[in-house]
Amino acid sequence: MNFRKLIPLYTNPANFDYLHKFTVFTPVYNAESTIERVHQSLLNQNFKDFEWLIINDGSKDKSHEVISKIIEHSPLKINYVNNAKNQHKMACFLQAVNFAKGEFLLTFDADDECVPEALEVFNNEYLSIPSSEKSIVSAVTGLCIDQNGNPIGSKFPTNPYFSNTFKSTAIDKITGEKWGFTKTNVLKGIVFEDEFIHNGFMKEGIIWNLLAKEGFKTKYINKTLRIYHLNVENSISSASKRNTALGSVIQNIVNFNWFFNSYFFKSPIFFLKNLYFLLKSATHLDFQLKNYIDAIDSFIVRFFLIILWPFKRFF
Repeated sequence: MNFRKLIPLYTNPANFDYLHKFTVFTPVYNAESTIERVHQSLLNQNFKDFEWLIINDGSKDKSHEVISKIIEHSPLKINYVNNAKNQHKMACFLQAVNFAKGEFLLTFDADDECVPEALEVFNNEYLSIPSSEKSIVSAVTGLCIDQNGNPIGSKFPTNPYFSNTFKSTAIDKITGEKWGFTKTNVLKGIVFEDEFIHNGFMKEGIIWNLLAKEGFKTKYINKTLRIYHLNVENSISSASKRNTALGSVIQNIVNFNWFFNSYFFKSPIFFLKNLYFLLKSATHLDFQLKNYIDAIDSFIVRFFLIILWPFKRFF
């Protein structure tokens, strides 16, 4: 396999006219018992200029029937896509980018809740960005708590904090689940081949780090807006290590290709961990060393990968 075909690219998209401020996108897989609380959260929003885009990704339970009943009685503007076959979360996300009629795309999972002022806060935080900065700020992201009210992960070092996914995690060591929107027009600039969505579970971090590589920033805010339900079964993103291994490998490779030369000395531990996880994920796959070597740009990374390859079974 040519791993480079699994790496998305970015190009400047054409401008689009949007009908709403937000598209709230909910990917669904076997969520018959939880989708109503997402609906209720959206009904409770103070800010009303949004559509709800639901993509049911081949659920095997009664999600379709439950969603159909919600649509029949809900006052919300709902756009429903019912995939006959399961395509996985990344494919649904890219579908959502294509279907979105909102200026901002906000992924809201089918088993979570949010506070009533969430969309209002997101909109106001974006409006408060200086005009000179708006073109490079592609997203606004806040904090999450779990269903018991416990904070998930660390706060941001300042409020607001302007950075990107790569720097915030690799350099500033921000941890934990976060929640935010991204400009739909920026997401429409992502270019990918079919292999990217037809080869297992690709990780969302690949998309966010692509935008970081392209120079886009996120405005991070220390405001809790999402209630993230932990330990929920049948999540659309649940998968075995073998199913997720290829996505992990591609994320490790793009981290090396996009950031190694500029950031290794600022965060060597991050890249050593990437090498470790690449080798560990490779134990769940049937590809040869050459597949990995051909996809990695850095001579240094290729050298250490060759040295450590015979020992990967111990990782």
